[in-house]
Amino acid sequence: MAPDGIGTALRRKEDKRFITGNGHYTDDLNRQGQAHAYFLRSPLAHARIRSIKTADAEKADGVVAVFTGKDVQAAGLGGLICGWMVKSKDGSDMKAGAHPALAVDRVRYVGDHVAVVIAETLDQAKDAADLIDVDYEELAPIVATADADAPDAPRVHDEAPDNVCFDWEIGDKAATDGAFEKASHVTRMSLINNRLIPNAIEPRAAVGEFDPGTDSYTLYTTSQNPHVARLVLSAFVGIAPEHKLRVVAPDVGGGFGSKIFIYAEETICVWAAAKVKRPVKWTAERGESFLSDAHGRDHVTEAEMALDADGRILGLRVHTKANLGAYLSTFASAVPTYLYGTLLSGQYAIPAIHCEVRGLYTNTAPVDAYRGAGRPEATYVVERMCERAARDLKMDPAEFRRKNFIQPDAYPYQTPVIMTYDCGDYPRGLQKALENADYANFAKRRSESEARGKLRGVGFSSYIEACGIAPSAAVGSLGAGVGLWESAKIRFNPTGNVTVYTGAHSHGQGHETSFAQLISSYLGVDPANVEVSHGDTAQTPFGMGTYGSRSLAVGGSAIFKAAEKVIEKGKKIAAHLMEASEGDIEFKDGKFTVAGTDNSKTIQEIAFSAYVPHNYPADLEPGLEESAFYDPINFTFPAGTQICEVEIDPDTGVTEIVNFVAVDDFGVIINPMIVEGQVHGGIAQGVGQALLENCVYDTATGQLLTGSYMDYCMPRADNLPSFNIGMIETRNPSNPLGVKGCGEAGAIAAPAAVMNAVTDAIGMEIQMPASPERVWRAIQQNRQAVAAE
Repeated sequence: MAPDGIGTALRRKEDKRFITGNGHYTDDLNRQGQAHAYFLRSPLAHARIRSIKTADAEKADGVVAVFTGKDVQAAGLGGLICGWMVKSKDGSDMKAGAHPALAVDRVRYVGDHVAVVIAETLDQAKDAADLIDVDYEELAPIVATADADAPDAPRVHDEAPDNVCFDWEIGDKAATDGAFEKASHVTRMSLINNRLIPNAIEPRAAVGEFDPGTDSYTLYTTSQNPHVARLVLSAFVGIAPEHKLRVVAPDVGGGFGSKIFIYAEETICVWAAAKVKRPVKWTAERGESFLSDAHGRDHVTEAEMALDADGRILGLRVHTKANLGAYLSTFASAVPTYLYGTLLSGQYAIPAIHCEVRGLYTNTAPVDAYRGAGRPEATYVVERMCERAARDLKMDPAEFRRKNFIQPDAYPYQTPVIMTYDCGDYPRGLQKALENADYANFAKRRSESEARGKLRGVGFSSYIEACGIAPSAAVGSLGAGVGLWESAKIRFNPTGNVTVYTGAHSHGQGHETSFAQLISSYLGVDPANVEVSHGDTAQTPFGMGTYGSRSLAVGGSAIFKAAEKVIEKGKKIAAHLMEASEGDIEFKDGKFTVAGTDNSKTIQEIAFSAYVPHNYPADLEPGLEESAFYDPINFTFPAGTQICEVEIDPDTGVTEIVNFVAVDDFGVIINPMIVEGQVHGGIAQGVGQALLENCVYDTATGQLLTGSYMDYCMPRADNLPSFNIGMIETRNPSNPLGVKGCGEAGAIAAPAAVMNAVTDAIGMEIQMPASPERVWRAIQQNRQAVAAE
């Protein structure tokens, strides 16, 4: 292995520019002659637009133009689309209401886009927006997920009379009903997966440009998948033919899913640039992000688990209502269906599962993928149910899991909900987590807490996720509008350094380091001599971007395939240079050697020769660069166990996490330091959901009540413990690197682990977030109930 190759904790190359303030983000871009966009947003959750008068705004100081939905409609621009088709269980297509970039005759949530003002300065644009007169006819809103399909609920889209976008199912209903009929015990729970608002450090931003000389557009934007953005804006919205539209996503300060999607603001900025013949810039203020970034989660679930007398799971039955918001976002329909229902088997051998999901429109911001996307929701259901079932049966939660785990010799394992797990060792992960958590001495620690008047609890979460999104054939058959392969190109320069072009996109994951380590391992080039290029549709091969922990499993595998081609080409050149048969050339550690001799050429010598040839045979092309596309044969299935231990002050309801252990199986680890960082960040987001974060709309008015950091409680450093991170490895057999993906595990597992610990401590069930007030009220309620007995 090369010194800085796979398995090395190499410090991140890109951090030099990030921590020295030399990153280049979209808001850093200022084009000559640029104007500024400001979006007038609906103050009402639901209303008809009787009229929009813009004359006064158009005459205001500095105003370049004002556009409304009718202007966009008149220009022939299409609306925003959802890229995943879901069918209801009766076979009918999902009911997709129109999603115009600027509202035409109706607004459907607070923050919906009504008009855009383009002016010389942002302040002038804001002042002019105040002069726009919008005559609204206010309508009653519906925001509560549980009530959205009630017969008398206000209708969000005419296309969906009962606000049901789809009524979907997965699994075998008859077999599941049969499992419940023979059960010795049934555990039932009502679970709410609270709505979250993504908060990347860098808000969304866009700069649109138009070149009248070539009739071409450029959009600089905070995107996780610039090629897909270009495809949608070209093929569906109709901005321009693809060869006339360039999308660039430079350094991006975090995404967590919220920057996968095609939004109105970026669409309007690049379209308007041609209208006003000037670059148009927009950067979201934090308040706009709260209102209009796609939100995450928001499920209401009724779940039942059937068990036999020995504590084995016989069946799982799940009914979920999923809030989709006011419009279908880019991948909204996939999240509560194929990214959720297909993971309900968890790590367990459950013979029968049936899940029904009703996707519902409400007068709230659109809901789409957020770190984990469907997998956290599935894990929350399965792991809360397992913990509850174990306690119902008075079994140790660890023993309950061990009894029901899929065993290491059972792979490939076909679940009742589509997925075929390819490898894993769940008992080993649990055992290591138990040891790291010192679970054997938990009872002693609980007694010590009780002596101090405190409540102590412990909770488990043995999660699994489907990553490496995704095998194109699989997702295509499930409704995806595109295949989800990935691409890469490796180009050697004559002096032997390398540029890797990837269709993946890095917005904090450390690709520039991890991908360079792959080149170091496969081609023997020092990572310092490897440059990684991404995020520019004019520079990189078509790719599907970064989300779903796919960068290494899919994008890295494409790099591997391209490296194989480089070696193959290098052998031809080496054979020519060393006057040997190509079949006798071996490649190892960056050297091509004639087998059985010490006659060799370094890959750098081969690269130099490839660019200055004068006597190559006719069938040997000059140059040393190769491209590859990689389409995975299966998802990858990272898995692990997290154990959370909490101590609660019953007088205040404050929960302190006193120990948090995570043992994960991510397959082969490329850079352990980067992986640990990803796990830390994911756990922090999971703890945030469990204890602090909660998006709240007023049910009467539809106003967002948690629209700032004063109301929406993000986790801070003092809310988090030092995490105890451990790893096991089962090499993934489904991709050439053996990797599985690590970016979302913490956010997937942590909410269930924390909530299982909290409910263990207080002795009753509560819903997320377990805020001090909720915990305190639950403790008081429990005490009153005990006193009344």
